[in-house]
Amino acid sequence: MNYQTWLPVYERILDDFGYDRAGDERARDRLATLVTAFDESRLDRLDGASVAVAGAGPSLEAEAGVAADAEMVIAASVAADRLREVGVTVDLMVTDLDKTPATARDLTREGVPVAVHAHGDNVPAVERWVPRLDGEHVLPTTQAEPTGPVRNYGGFTDGDRAAFLADAFGAASLRFPGWDFDDASVGPEKRRKLAWAERLLHWLERRRGERFAVLDGRRSGIDPI
Repeated sequence: MNYQTWLPVYERILDDFGYDRAGDERARDRLATLVTAFDESRLDRLDGASVAVAGAGPSLEAEAGVAADAEMVIAASVAADRLREVGVTVDLMVTDLDKTPATARDLTREGVPVAVHAHGDNVPAVERWVPRLDGEHVLPTTQAEPTGPVRNYGGFTDGDRAAFLADAFGAASLRFPGWDFDDASVGPEKRRKLAWAERLLHWLERRRGERFAVLDGRRSGIDPI
């Protein structure tokens, strides 16, 4: 995802949520001081692979077989814990460290890459946890303009960022276990974020020329980007 392509969408997200771009940039810059450049060739295995982008919705355990059958598994946040608990190997975790940061630590120490995201309100978590990770296995990301070792592949929530990352590295197909856009258990802000995740996936599938099964029956109600 070219940043100039991402920028207008990012600006709409900032406007919708009232977020401060300067805050994202400060978080990005702080993360940059705590990491070194990630060897992106380590993600070449995504090129041409079927990739499961696992969300942390209530359906995840029931759909764990979808992840197990994929060639590569990218887990958003706590989906990493839940998949590992049922015996599914996670090849990459995507997280902003707001939940189960110890899992990110453990995965990096096991040699599993973790895409760590910095945004305006998670600097304390970044400062606390990033030094505890094995830096060789940390892929630093931002939703603002990329700089130094910090990358921006597109996306907003952990889940859709995982999808955009898979796309950036050439995934042949994407499947989405554990995605529940209508999860009634989440609060109002999370529902708004899920709506944006849905819009972003709709945008991504059009860019890829692929139809994601998770959006079947929903496309007519999605406000397109």
